[in-house]
Amino acid sequence: MDTIFALASARGKSGIAVIRVSGPRAHDVARAMAGDLPPLREAGLRLLRDGAGERLDSALVVCFARGASFTGEDVAELMVHGSMATVAAVERCLGEDHGLRLALPGEFTRRALDNGVMDLTQVEALGDLLEAETESQRRQALRVLDGAIGRIVAVWREHLVKAAALVETAIDFVEEDIGNFDAMIVAELRAVVHGLHDELAGQRARERVQTGFEVALVGPVNAGKSSLLNALAGRNAAITSDIAGTTRDVLELRMDVGGFAVTFLDTAGLRDTAEQVEAIGIARGKARAEQADLRILLYPADSDAPPEALSECDLVVRSKSDLVGSVEGISAHTGQGMDWLLDQITRRLSDMTARDGVTVRQRHQQAMQQAHVALSDAIDKLEAGDYIAELVAADIRIAMNALDSLIGVVDVEDVLGDIFSSFCIGK
Repeated sequence: MDTIFALASARGKSGIAVIRVSGPRAHDVARAMAGDLPPLREAGLRLLRDGAGERLDSALVVCFARGASFTGEDVAELMVHGSMATVAAVERCLGEDHGLRLALPGEFTRRALDNGVMDLTQVEALGDLLEAETESQRRQALRVLDGAIGRIVAVWREHLVKAAALVETAIDFVEEDIGNFDAMIVAELRAVVHGLHDELAGQRARERVQTGFEVALVGPVNAGKSSLLNALAGRNAAITSDIAGTTRDVLELRMDVGGFAVTFLDTAGLRDTAEQVEAIGIARGKARAEQADLRILLYPADSDAPPEALSECDLVVRSKSDLVGSVEGISAHTGQGMDWLLDQITRRLSDMTARDGVTVRQRHQQAMQQAHVALSDAIDKLEAGDYIAELVAADIRIAMNALDSLIGVVDVEDVLGDIFSSFCIGK
């Protein structure tokens, strides 16, 4: 196994730069550069020298033992002054004087996975944490990084192991009257099916925390949709005018709302029109609005009546309240009601994500759905009676393999390339 090194902090001028060394020679190389090493997991100030004995820098040195480090290997971390020249000199010493290899993107984390320090869901969560832009993304990534999915899968697996053992007993002693275990097997399988159902129920909203929610601004022409988008953006992101049909295509604005990543969609005003281009824009707007997580239905304050909400994912809002001197509704021109609107959006998105659960990716969903189908088939066979025990055992094995793939125990090599390609070299 090669000993690797890389800059673990951001590249560029900084107060402190952290250079991580991992592998079987990590401690020996650190000792050769620093003279002696502080006790494990304790920082010590040392003078670093290159292979010719020339001074490199004064650095804080911290060492971690195999099995008690980020990668699961012997690790040394050198905290040097963060000038580009200092970092380059230390890296040159590690590579040229001591023959270590520069780490590949994500290689430290890959070694943590291979050494059992992290499971695949934690690796994904680390990537999500590095990319987190909002508070909700940060919290969700930390929860998964803490091993929440792995703990749930471990509980499910215990139920499946018990069920599998009972099925195997029935197969091995088919000629003997040792009793009927069907009810016990079904109980174990149902415990997992119920857990899978609960996780899948809130999957879409949790995935949206990472990818971002879409909120569509919908309403008739001249309802103030583009003006509202500009007010939210704090700039002229959309063209506004008194001419009906100004907005032809869907305009997008991404921003942080109450800790959630939200993309607002400004859609074409709804009306019957014979003008071909406007009609295409209206159709596109309707299609995007139907797929959005939340729709804000705007109607001008001087309208006769508000539109009816299409679903519980709609928020009906009175716009242009300043034109009629109303204290109700919102005004993109004066800012009236804007804080209220953002609070309403935050509350509704919070409600969507309130369901307990930890799985967040489509890959997680696919693995759980595969396990759910296999266990449902097994339960159907058991409840129908006169079943072939080997087929039930096969269903349970399919479910166990699906859950093992969820946490990266089996059959995930095709996933790893995509995951680690997004990691920086120092991770």
